[in-house]
Amino acid sequence: MASTRKEPKSKYTVDRGMPGAFEGETVTRRRFMTLTAHGAGAGAAMAFTLPALGFAVGTAVFERPPVRWEAVGTTEDFPNDTYIPKVITMTTGIGEVGKTTVYMRARNDEIDEKPDPPGYDEQFVAVSTRCMHLGCPVRYVGASQRFICPCHGGVYDFQGKVAGGPPVRPLDRFYTRVRNGNVEVGPRYSVNSELRRFDSYRDPAQPLDGIGQYLYPPRLSTQKQ
Repeated sequence: MASTRKEPKSKYTVDRGMPGAFEGETVTRRRFMTLTAHGAGAGAAMAFTLPALGFAVGTAVFERPPVRWEAVGTTEDFPNDTYIPKVITMTTGIGEVGKTTVYMRARNDEIDEKPDPPGYDEQFVAVSTRCMHLGCPVRYVGASQRFICPCHGGVYDFQGKVAGGPPVRPLDRFYTRVRNGNVEVGPRYSVNSELRRFDSYRDPAQPLDGIGQYLYPPRLSTQKQ
């Protein structure tokens, strides 16, 4: 007499009556498409997050060069109502390519906001010439008291705030200090639209207002002051 005991089904076998499944299939077409969609979504998410994570981790792991201060003149050389251009060395050992121009003036308490965070004694203002749209060099025009970018029409006011055009934030600045009567320029830092200071600078086209300050990893190429 034939046995009537049913063999247990394999956990990898799909019932014939399951919609979308053929006999012998281990995964239904519906589940296959679901897994494919989830995999594509995970791949897209990694494409956005991994480069930023790698950049942030990489800059933190590699050794950063020491802070470099460079004297640019005496305290009497800089008025508080206009800017004086000065050439400083950003990267040593590569000649003229490693130099850049900064616009400098004495701090004017009538127009300059108090330093943020408070307690930072900035007697002199050093403004970067790199436009915060795509990095083109800007020029200070004394007659209009504006910084002008000739590439795409970026305009900044006397403090370096955006006054027109496509730039996403004010011009970067540099730390300054006074030693033995000489004004020295240190590392670069970035500011948002309210001139709030961020110790590590960001690249052009990266806003620092609202969620923008969290979306872009900081440049940790120099130590904090």
